[in-house]
Amino acid sequence: MAGTRLDAIDRKILAELQADGRMTNVELATRVGISAPPCLRRVRSLEEAGFIKGYHADVDARELGFEVQVFAMVGLASQAESDLTAFEGRCREWPLVRECHMLNGEVDFILKCVAPDLSSFQKFLTGDLLTTPNVESVKTSLVIRGAKDDPGVPFEVLEERLKNSA
Repeated sequence: MAGTRLDAIDRKILAELQADGRMTNVELATRVGISAPPCLRRVRSLEEAGFIKGYHADVDARELGFEVQVFAMVGLASQAESDLTAFEGRCREWPLVRECHMLNGEVDFILKCVAPDLSSFQKFLTGDLLTTPNVESVKTSLVIRGAKDDPGVPFEVLEERLKNSA
């Protein structure tokens, strides 16, 4: 299990930073029960090892005028690795596409798109997504409201699994 490479303090550091990445190192150290210098060393080690991929603000899209969120289920004509990679590259270029995930099953990819309004999304859909080579089908679902949007991983589940495997 991947979580076993980390000790309890490292996992606490990750959980605290996931919940609030803006806290000071002194506050973080206090919350995890160690002094500030070793806490900072651990954070840097976790960053270097790739456990911490970055820090960002949770921006309210609606407050910035992005009223439309759509999930687009994309089917490709070919699932050859080069075609999958090419599609993923295109997705990284499109600003409205905020997430892109390859799936198993009837749909090849699901895209989370954010747009200021429906006409902006429609322009992206018909001008970019549907005209992309290898795109065979696109089904879209407009988000009415969100009930949960937790980033990261459920550390409480990890801790329970580690406790049960010990």
